[in-house]
Amino acid sequence: MNEKVILDLKQQKAARYAKALGHPVRMYVMDLLSKQSCCYSGDLSEELPIAKSTLSQHLKELKDAGLIQGEIEAPKIKYCLNKENWEEAKQLFKQLMRL
Repeated sequence: MNEKVILDLKQQKAARYAKALGHPVRMYVMDLLSKQSCCYSGDLSEELPIAKSTLSQHLKELKDAGLIQGEIEAPKIKYCLNKENWEEAKQLFKQLMRL
């Protein structure tokens, strides 16, 4: 019985991460941040041809899922991967792909 509960929790986490990654803009942001040796400090809207409000919604989705973290350092926001959660997401996806 406990095994089933653990599996369900893993599936729920994987689904939440997958939902957050389910848009090309979010995939681009994750790719960009994964290539940084430190946090990205700049205006991501300069990197993408989308409105700042749209970008803000995409960043919020990634942050709510725990895949990124950010700090406001006026006038910019510093974004980083949440390395622990990103590693967990990758491991969960690997496990799911073996099914």
